Amino acid sequence: MTPTDPRFDIRLAETEQDLLAAQRLRYAVFVEELGGDGPLVDHENRLERDHFDPHYDHLILVDRRRDPATLDHVVGVYRLMPGDRAEAAGGFYCAGEYDLECLVNSGRRLLELGRSCVLPEFRGGLALHHLWNGLGKYVLERDIAILFGVASFHGTDVKALAQPLSLLHHAHLAPPELRVRALPDHFTAMDILPEDRIDRHAAVRSIPALIKGYLRLGGYVGEGAFVDTSFNTTDICLVMDTDRIPERQRALYAGNAG
Repeated sequence: MTPTDPRFDIRLAETEQDLLAAQRLRYAVFVEELGGDGPLVDHENRLERDHFDPHYDHLILVDRRRDPATLDHVVGVYRLMPGDRAEAAGGFYCAGEYDLECLVNSGRRLLELGRSCVLPEFRGGLALHHLWNGLGKYVLERDIAILFGVASFHGTDVKALAQPLSLLHHAHLAPPELRVRALPDHFTAMDILPEDRIDRHAAVRSIPALIKGYLRLGGYVGEGAFVDTSFNTTDICLVMDTDRIPERQRALYAGNAG
């Protein structure tokens, strides 16, 4: 797969079939693969959805060889909500896990990201590159200043994640003006190990590709993790200030978006 591969299209969901296919993909990854669940998950029809979905744009990677009628044409997805929709949505999804006051009060244009996933057979290729390019175009067109969203480690055993969580805390903690914090009732410290006890190679290997992608672009992590038992994940909050993306990484991220 190349960035211009004619088999694939990256665009926003346009039809009910597009949205259902995105929710079907999310079900395959978050429910069937990772063991998650939720109050609005439709097990009978194999759809992972929630009450936030109608307020978001759904960036989808479409395999043109697949039939939309079978709801398997979406092979990658990103859920996006500009900050000006948050009030109508009842707030940001992340606000259920993190105190976002420093971002909301910044006066800058915000974009919340979430529910990013790719079918297993497309991982390790350029699917994530397609999604990053689509996201870059979306951000540039809307003049977004700050991107944020939760990203997950599989499982809820924080001790098993001590190496990567500690590395993220010590090496990539957001500056104070961007430092969202896990809500007090669910705050889980990430500085489990002192910096000199971290095996950096092992820690990096344990960090999911999506999180590594944000870090390469100059992204940060908020303070504290959130253990999400319903989704069987340990969440961190990623924050990225577009003004701080290094020029070289900015070109890779934006692709042909400019």
